[in-house]
Amino acid sequence: MRNEAEDSGPSGYAAARLRLLTEKARSGPPRRAALADLTDNWLGGLFAAGAEGARGVSLVAVGGYGRAELSPRSDLDLLLLHDGTDPEAVAALADRLWYPVWDLGLALDHSVRTPAEARRTAGEDLKVQLGLLDARHIAGDLGLTTSLRTVVLADWRNQAPKRLPALRELCEERAERQGELQYLLEPDLKEARGGLRDATALRAVAASWLADAPREGLADARRRLLDVRDALHLTTGRATDRLALQEQDQVAAELGVLDADALLRQVYEAARVIAYAGDVTWREVGRVLRSRAVRPRLRAMLGGGKQAPERSPLAEGVVEQDGEVVLARTARPDRDPVLPLRAAAAAAQAGLPLSLHAVRRMAAGARPLPAPWPAEAREQLVTLLGSGRPTVEVWEALEAEGLVSLLLPDWDRVRCRPQRNAVHLWTVDRHLIETAVRASAFTRRVSRPDLLLVAALLHDIGKGWPGDHSVAGEVIARDVAARIGFDRHDVIVIAALVRHHLLLVETATRRDLEDPATVRAVADAVGTQGTLELLHALTEADALATGPAAWSSWRASLVADLIERVCAVLSGGAPEGPEEAAPTAEQERLAIEAVATGAPVLSLRARAEPPTEPSGDPEPLGVELRIAVPDQEGVLPAVAGVLALHRLTVRTAELRAVDLPDGVDGSVLLLDWRVAAEYGSLPQAARLRADLVRALDGTLDIAGRLAERDAAYPRRRGVVAPPPRVTVAPAASRHATVIEVRAQDAPGLLFRIGRALEDAAVRVRSAHVSTLGANAVDAFYVTGPDGTPLPAEEAVAMARKLEETLRG
Repeated sequence: MRNEAEDSGPSGYAAARLRLLTEKARSGPPRRAALADLTDNWLGGLFAAGAEGARGVSLVAVGGYGRAELSPRSDLDLLLLHDGTDPEAVAALADRLWYPVWDLGLALDHSVRTPAEARRTAGEDLKVQLGLLDARHIAGDLGLTTSLRTVVLADWRNQAPKRLPALRELCEERAERQGELQYLLEPDLKEARGGLRDATALRAVAASWLADAPREGLADARRRLLDVRDALHLTTGRATDRLALQEQDQVAAELGVLDADALLRQVYEAARVIAYAGDVTWREVGRVLRSRAVRPRLRAMLGGGKQAPERSPLAEGVVEQDGEVVLARTARPDRDPVLPLRAAAAAAQAGLPLSLHAVRRMAAGARPLPAPWPAEAREQLVTLLGSGRPTVEVWEALEAEGLVSLLLPDWDRVRCRPQRNAVHLWTVDRHLIETAVRASAFTRRVSRPDLLLVAALLHDIGKGWPGDHSVAGEVIARDVAARIGFDRHDVIVIAALVRHHLLLVETATRRDLEDPATVRAVADAVGTQGTLELLHALTEADALATGPAAWSSWRASLVADLIERVCAVLSGGAPEGPEEAAPTAEQERLAIEAVATGAPVLSLRARAEPPTEPSGDPEPLGVELRIAVPDQEGVLPAVAGVLALHRLTVRTAELRAVDLPDGVDGSVLLLDWRVAAEYGSLPQAARLRADLVRALDGTLDIAGRLAERDAAYPRRRGVVAPPPRVTVAPAASRHATVIEVRAQDAPGLLFRIGRALEDAAVRVRSAHVSTLGANAVDAFYVTGPDGTPLPAEEAVAMARKLEETLRG
């Protein structure tokens, strides 16, 4: 090639270049390297002919050309470096180099500088400095080029604490302008977030020696984007980085890819790898820079001793360290299949990223969950999905290491799947997560937030299959919900939500709502008011997650009108409160003992294993705690407060008065709880009983102890949860007023509710408490001192005051 390029001049180079670009046998990295080598030889010949033995001058490739990543229409980034002894000769040499390049119609980015000028310009212009980091000698004085490379790299490493934040800011500004490559239908392969510019920035970070990007898959992702850009240049004949819709089929054919959708999926996969590597790398840069800033001051304060990083527990086997969620030293991913979900839920709830090391350690030791899942796994998934915006970053970390596919094999069909609809902002998989994020804001509107969140995750899962995605999705959702561990009734509801997730908005906007047959058809499809309530929330979450054009006040009003009409059809007689079963033999024994001793009696029993039969109902999460207490004031806040002090999370709770056998005087309150330790082991039953006795007689200041603990160990919560909602259920019971509380679960929440009800001087006749993920869904049947339901105005006032207390 050298002889042909040198002997024939520009025309010889052009012919050789054309042959190289049209060779089907050579593509990808080999073709880019060959094109760079061909161009090096031609420019080297031009340099030799024009330099005429001059010393102190060299020709240097920088930027993409310096990396030997020449695409068919790439710019030639060149620096003519000289020692300043003969400016006129250098200027003449520059003309002999630049004009032949321009004559061939090649784009040229050129400069002529001394080493001092190049160094000074790099110090003033970050983009120039980034280009020089990839400087590569082509011709002339090798020592001059090598010296400049050495100086530029040394400057870059010395100035990294100042330059890297500026580089990060450049990347963020570019992402704001260009969007995210992994979601765009017409992406810019170079400038969008996760594109080639970001990959180059990661190389610069690595060159600083301050931090390094995760290397697994990064080189392949970069190669894939370069290959697509090569094909784009060849098919369009233009120097473009934007993969326009009308060119995607041609580019796919050039690369031997099935079709445009398959092409986009490959591009999105590559962009996702680069974007995730960027997130991890920039987080590490920030951590190192913070550490460097704090360490001198800390050493001065502590006399020079090395301090171990502080680790704060978040969940069993999961701790916070240095702004990230990491695994505890005692964690065993190979023996704890729920650990990935528990760590992810804890990270999302705290608004913290999962550390790369933790995710990879979990992925290395991960094994599939049993089917059906343990109750804890289901609860942790719901908690993760209900964490709002932090869910996205945590989910992406799980996806990057293959954990999502291990948990939900059906996810692979929608992963990075494009949606060729201008209304949609996201790929199918990201749309599903975005819908869960939107649905998390509506968890106070529904009685089963867990079903809403899981349906949001699955509602478009059928888009990976042929045919109507709602029909296919119903089948998949039924299987996934059963595998996750929902009971038969809940599986039916989730499947119905997926099947009919478009029903409300399509009916409201395309049908005559005055026609009774229209309303009746929707009522028949939905079946119950509870499902309708969930479907309404899912409809809005789905539309908001689609894009700005998918939801409006007009659509919202039409759907609300339809909901009202369907509710009227579905409404029947007023439901009564849950029917209370007769006490079991054990409950009766505890009640009699409590009356005989005049003190609380409790039993603590590990929960049974979940049923092995597919038709069996899954066991609730936690350990069973049963307490019998002689009827008196303050029982609910006392028990709830003691459990909070011992860091026990209440999963479910039932409180009711029990009738004792004939001949036994006294009244007893029976409390059945399912509790789980936040982390660590459960306390002994004797300790719980002793503290409960003190709480009931007033010698244990629960509120003060909880306040002291919160002040000493503030709970990290990054979730901006929807505000608590307290309502009076209309006509829910003839014998009591039903107060419904929906709030974000938190330590001491039930204690605060119980104390507020006691302060309101009402009697809690029974209580039904559920924690679904991170959402508390509670119902309290209360009466006045005379044992009758509260007057309507008094009940509303009490609910409003309780809501204000919880919000405060």
